[in-house]
Amino acid sequence: MYTTLIDVKDLARALAGPGRDGVLVLDCGFDLADPGAGRRQYEAGHIPGAAYVHLDDTLSGAKTGMNGRHPLPDRKAFAAALGALGASSATQIVAYDNAGGMYAARLWWLLRWIGHEAVAVLDGGIVAWKAAGQALSTAPPAPRAPGGLTARDGRQRTLTYGELRDALAAGDRVVLDARAPDRYRGENETMDKVGGHIPGARNRFFRDNLDADGRFLPPEQLRQAFTAHLDGRAPAAVINQCGSGVTACHNLLAMEIAGLTGAALYPGSWSEWSAQPDAPVTTGPDA
Repeated sequence: MYTTLIDVKDLARALAGPGRDGVLVLDCGFDLADPGAGRRQYEAGHIPGAAYVHLDDTLSGAKTGMNGRHPLPDRKAFAAALGALGASSATQIVAYDNAGGMYAARLWWLLRWIGHEAVAVLDGGIVAWKAAGQALSTAPPAPRAPGGLTARDGRQRTLTYGELRDALAAGDRVVLDARAPDRYRGENETMDKVGGHIPGARNRFFRDNLDADGRFLPPEQLRQAFTAHLDGRAPAAVINQCGSGVTACHNLLAMEIAGLTGAALYPGSWSEWSAQPDAPVTTGPDA
């Protein structure tokens, strides 16, 4: 069972082996600036047998204007959607994308959130798959019998806006912001109406989890990087956030790879925080 990462060699072997029917590969490719781009890229060439899941449709819930750009989906509806693609409680699910795991990590986290442990991100994504000389397909996946995946209690913790305000007032938590440094500082904000960051939040850009080839850094390097933000606190003291609760999952995956388990997600992230009329905002570099 793969629970964090799987490399191209192991995935190719699994898809060619006798247990291939127990593996479900899901393409999470997306582009925040062009929501249709991921599906078009999938149709132009994907890992053979992979099905496509859309960030806005499958990996997010309904927006109210106050709950962020990518609110969490309904747990039962999300489980049913993946069950319809063939996922069961025994299925090994592999997520990949076109962006260094940016969107695949969201699917990884959501599955852990509903209690499904056998889920991994393809390290390096479709770029690594193609670089290894593996074939692509333009054919739709063969129909699979519904898997009946159900939502159970998972190990992933979340906080609401109010709970985060309380945590910040208590002063015993560490907030990590996964956005690019310029957006964290309040510069070049194009996604949300207000620029800046949550007061006291520290910047851990999610792309710093990757090497030059777009693969995750070794566990010891990730551990060192995240431990530097903890100031002696346990990993469970960390609250991860980003723009809309997507790339924060990349940091959560990196922490899991590093053995730093128990951190929480603020799903609404900056897009929810900045929409609240009473939310304080800070700009500039990390103090």
